[in-house]
Amino acid sequence: MANRIVLNTISYHGKGAIQNILPELTGRGYKKAFVCSDPDLLKFGVTKKVTDLLDAAGFAYEVYSDIKPNPTIENVQTGVKAFKASGADCIVAIGGGSSMDTAKAIGIIANNPEFADVRSLEGVAPTKKHAAFTIAVPTTAGTAAEVTINYVITDVEKKRKFVCVDTNDIPEVAVVDPDMMSTMPKGLTAATGMDALTHAIEGYITRAAWEMTDMFHLEAIRLISKYLRAAVAGTPEGREGMALAQYIAGQGFSNVGLGIVHSMAHSLGAVYDTPHGVANAILLPTVMEYNAPATGEKYRDIAKAMGVEGVDAMTLDQARKAACAAVKQLSQDVGIPADLKAIVKEEDVPFLAESAYADACRPGNPRDTSVEEIAALYRSLM
Repeated sequence: MANRIVLNTISYHGKGAIQNILPELTGRGYKKAFVCSDPDLLKFGVTKKVTDLLDAAGFAYEVYSDIKPNPTIENVQTGVKAFKASGADCIVAIGGGSSMDTAKAIGIIANNPEFADVRSLEGVAPTKKHAAFTIAVPTTAGTAAEVTINYVITDVEKKRKFVCVDTNDIPEVAVVDPDMMSTMPKGLTAATGMDALTHAIEGYITRAAWEMTDMFHLEAIRLISKYLRAAVAGTPEGREGMALAQYIAGQGFSNVGLGIVHSMAHSLGAVYDTPHGVANAILLPTVMEYNAPATGEKYRDIAKAMGVEGVDAMTLDQARKAACAAVKQLSQDVGIPADLKAIVKEEDVPFLAESAYADACRPGNPRDTSVEEIAALYRSLM
């Protein structure tokens, strides 16, 4: 069976990369942009860094900001209506995963109106046309939604998140500018950075992993281990390193999938509105320990990439424990909570476990699991 890789047509990286947004739009003949960005980014002037460029050039745009941190079906439906009413012919998504995921769903439905029922996009939807032309500008170093073929929407009514996987949703252009991430507070920097680490580690051990994606994931693990602490401290080097690291992780996991850390985190986000990166970071070391027997020598590679010394001389069991300990230490160093005691209620565990088992990321997990085992993993952190 052939392995498939789907990436952006074009991506720009480094300080000042946003200067390429206008030329990409005008060079392709677009006339009006639908700018998707969340309310906080508007409030704190982050979105303005891009809209100022459009204003200076007299390029028409309309801003849509009815977006929640865990974007909902309603956010998408309202966005589709706003996109159609605006007369825009392209999308500029500015933000973290919430803004970019909302923009992806809007762009898909705009060009594939037969999927107006947002729930119909769950899983691998057979859309026929690429989403409306989109330039994605991340403001967090974590989700890598600017380079993935995935997006996640929350079904508030059913208290669940659902994953959509569609090669037609990938933004044609990604603009990864660390200056757009410079105002991220420490807590958000830590959470999104640990989300990126989860992408890299789950992508490296997932069932579909292969040599090309392994290359992306190991380099992402190395860079995150090197730069996340510095990014949380607010250094320019840390910000730039994490901007690249999270994108590289996205190049990999988007093409091979993830595992039950994400499945379990999606359930927490749907039920408690837990920030996705925080949920992943709390779950990751415990799920790594659970998955270890099904990962061969891969944890040795992870430990090496994280800078653990003397890994080659360790037994396999020691190397696996070292990898888990390194992840736990990094999470602790950047201020992530150690457990779910303040989040999960015992009466919700059965529903959380069932939702996680039904999640689209679960089949990629390297170890076969069950609803009961997932419930036990939740309880081990309570």
